[in-house]
Amino acid sequence: MKRIVLIILISCFSLVTSAQDTVLVDGKPLELKTEISGKLDLLWNIIDRNYRYFIRTEDGKVSELLNTKKEGRTYNEEYKDILGSLTSKDTSKLKFTLYSLRNFIDAYNEATDSGYVSKTTSSKVQLRLGLNGGITNNPFVENPTNEKVPLAVLELELLEKNILPRHSGFLQVRRAFENDNFKYSTTEFSIGYRYRIIKSETFSFYGQVKFATLNFAKAEIEIPQGPATVTNTLKDTAFDTPFIFGVGAELAVGDSGFITLNYGELFALLLDNQGNFSTDITLGYKLTL
Repeated sequence: MKRIVLIILISCFSLVTSAQDTVLVDGKPLELKTEISGKLDLLWNIIDRNYRYFIRTEDGKVSELLNTKKEGRTYNEEYKDILGSLTSKDTSKLKFTLYSLRNFIDAYNEATDSGYVSKTTSSKVQLRLGLNGGITNNPFVENPTNEKVPLAVLELELLEKNILPRHSGFLQVRRAFENDNFKYSTTEFSIGYRYRIIKSETFSFYGQVKFATLNFAKAEIEIPQGPATVTNTLKDTAFDTPFIFGVGAELAVGDSGFITLNYGELFALLLDNQGNFSTDITLGYKLTL
């Protein structure tokens, strides 16, 4: 048993040490890890409980990236000047962290060397808040005269911009109002998925599906009783997994906004259309938070 433990410890030690190189910095040997290798190499290690970062150019010159402290809580940020002079790129927003330095140098190597393969893929999660208004004929509700009523939709969309840019999930609140000829209204909470079939920086066309819905509905029904009629108000709460499909498009406006057009309820797998071709159209605006 002791022999097995010893072998494991030796193997682990050899893996750790093999990931490090002895590098001469100002004539002093330092054990450093190579984080990025390209036109510019990023080297680093924790030395005397401090993170220390180094840059190596194509001619083998190694320079330390420094961020010495001034009086108070401010820093000199020498590393910005060093990397700015080496890359001619804006370093004003560059942070003195391994994550930020790695992404900066990786992006530089990728931009200046066509044969370079990026070593990092950073995730960028976005939230978008949208407000839409339009009309609906409540296609999955009995509507003999095919009445169209006002519709309001509030939506929160979650998407990952870099790794899965075509995919997103959304939470939605819909309010379908009644009118004089159709005494039915509902508030619906739903969760769904969206896939961008066409995607560019300025325009996207997508299909979507709502997996689960929770509806709070109210309807007024007139019941004849002799020469008069009695109006009964019915309220219902229903949870469904209807798989309601729709399509939509978004057009970028400015840096963080989108004009959106949705055809939200085309058909459903587990709900029956009540005889009217779906009219469920909204126009709105979506903002990146």
